[in-house]
Amino acid sequence: MTRLSSPGRYAPTTTERAWTAADTIRYALGVGAGQTDPADELRFTTENSTGHPHAVLPTFATLLAADPPHLGEPAAVRHAGETLTLHRPLPPTGRAHVTATVTGVHDRSSGTVVHHRSDIHAPDGTPLATVERTMFVIRAGSAEGRRTPPPHRQRPTGRPDHTAHHHIRPDQALLYRLNGDRNPLHSDPAVATAAGLPGPILHGLCTYGFAARTLLHAAAGGKPDRVRRISARFSAPLFPGDTLTVLVWHRPGGALFQALDGRGRAVLDRGVMDLR
Repeated sequence: MTRLSSPGRYAPTTTERAWTAADTIRYALGVGAGQTDPADELRFTTENSTGHPHAVLPTFATLLAADPPHLGEPAAVRHAGETLTLHRPLPPTGRAHVTATVTGVHDRSSGTVVHHRSDIHAPDGTPLATVERTMFVIRAGSAEGRRTPPPHRQRPTGRPDHTAHHHIRPDQALLYRLNGDRNPLHSDPAVATAAGLPGPILHGLCTYGFAARTLLHAAAGGKPDRVRRISARFSAPLFPGDTLTVLVWHRPGGALFQALDGRGRAVLDRGVMDLR
């Protein structure tokens, strides 16, 4: 069984990131922008359309986060949660310095939870975004053996104010893979089967991006500069070819959300969007 170290034994890392309009467009296509109506989200999927100045989807910032330290075989590592805080809208082209830190290593009954934080700054030091990522390592134990309860997140009640249905293309995981996540769990049937899954699963951040696009239009008026924070727990995998249903509950200052697969099972749970 893999044993993971305490946070203090993981040295902070500093990484440089650079991106272009091609990267932000590739990301937008990877999370379904323009699939229902190619003319509907031209500001995200093109850089030269009349009347549609190029804008960046807020969750593109998740691609700028630093990679976590090696946590074991890729098939044993699950993305368990994501909190993105945007300090300002991202430009279509830019550079950033990313400082990453392991902020927590906690035991659970069936594995270990690792918390990883990336602080993303422009070259002049201006804060751009913070990405707080939770990873679950199956059957791994930490050096301390500490056990803590899962974090509490607000859960919506009552009928949703907005519902959106997205058909996930059979090749959606391959499209999203072009953004740089090469984990074979999302592309190789043999790896997925060895991990106890019926087939390759969609990237958790792809599901997160689909949900965030729904929230952008349903709760933020389609304006990326209004989005301050998006947080969600990844509760189950979504498979390419399935249907993703995003439920949105409006609240003062933002919205709560949940995303379900075609069987009604929650794949994103306890979601929160905060607006400026």
